Amino acid sequence: MPTFQYKVRSGSGQVITSTIEAETIDQVRNALRQRGFFIVDIKAPATGLNADIKIPGLERAPSLKDVAIFARQMATMIQAGVPLIQALVILQKQTENKGMQEVIRKVRSEVESGLSFSEALAKYPKVFNRLFLNLVRSGEVSGNLEVVLDRVSGFYEKELELRGKIKNALTYPAIVLTFAIGITYFLLTTIVPQFASILTQLGAEQPPLTKALVAISEFLQHQLWLLILIVAAAVVAFRMYYQTKQGRWNIDTIKLKIPVFGTLAKRSTIATFSRTFGLLLSSGVNIIESLDITKGTANNVIVESSISNAQLSVMSGDPMSNALATSPVFPPMVISMISIGEEAGALDQMLNKIADYYDREVEEAINSLTAAIEPIMIVVLGGIVGCIVAGMFLPMFSIINALSK
Repeated sequence: MPTFQYKVRSGSGQVITSTIEAETIDQVRNALRQRGFFIVDIKAPATGLNADIKIPGLERAPSLKDVAIFARQMATMIQAGVPLIQALVILQKQTENKGMQEVIRKVRSEVESGLSFSEALAKYPKVFNRLFLNLVRSGEVSGNLEVVLDRVSGFYEKELELRGKIKNALTYPAIVLTFAIGITYFLLTTIVPQFASILTQLGAEQPPLTKALVAISEFLQHQLWLLILIVAAAVVAFRMYYQTKQGRWNIDTIKLKIPVFGTLAKRSTIATFSRTFGLLLSSGVNIIESLDITKGTANNVIVESSISNAQLSVMSGDPMSNALATSPVFPPMVISMISIGEEAGALDQMLNKIADYYDREVEEAINSLTAAIEPIMIVVLGGIVGCIVAGMFLPMFSIINALSK
């Protein structure tokens, strides 16, 4: 639907400049007059060579960072006394992400048509998740929308910081592994065949290591497609298995038990759970709904099951800490702190302390992981190159010894 730019004057004399979607310019005039505006100017959308060129698929979808920036800027402008619609107009103009810009434009249009802010946001669940919507709704009900948006932005910024630390910790080994695979492939498909040809011409006896390397080299040169097919089939089978109830349960259990990585996953899960749950409680969302929303952010069926049990425990009148105590994810210290928070009526504050503590634990685990991975990757890469060199030169040594006699 075409987007028209308009400039109008309200009954109080205020000049308003914005945009509206409509099929024709007559529909725009009628819509503006129904709102009680005096029309100053209406500009039709550009066409032909003057129109903006949009290539489908190349516009980046709004990310968590875009939503965090949106929440922070909205909170700042509302605190400064800027009306909601005017704040949306400003953000629409200054947002760099075209996808987010389009979402803000549509949200503004929905608010102008009479929907509440939370109702307008709810029409875009791929951008604004259930957590965001419930917090905004609670802010509207309590009249503290700017406070809630400020908390939301802080929450997302913490989440992005945590993800960034984990991503940075895994970037180095991923780069080293990529180079290791590339170097190994080059040696096996370029250097090994040349040495194998020389050894064959010399009639040298090949030890088992050399035979294995030559066989691998021939396989990579002539049947690489088979290896790619096997890997692709394994990935598809893994995904299909993970989509089953039992498969997801088994794989998520293994994720939490893997040495080093399992510990990191547990700590980051506890930090995310505590921060999300605490944010919802402090924003006025009831405990049952807070647990239900938090469960949806777990991304692990074991954690989801533990939160579901806690939810049932609260619904039956029992303390939430009793249900979490049976979980393999939450350690005794966390259970004790939650129990104290429940008894003192300060559960949200206690959850924030738990989140801060485990943020530090995650950072320490990441530092330990980075320190441990570096020497391991060097040893592995050196071992691979060493095996290839040994497999090629051992027959040469045998030939030299035979000639010397």
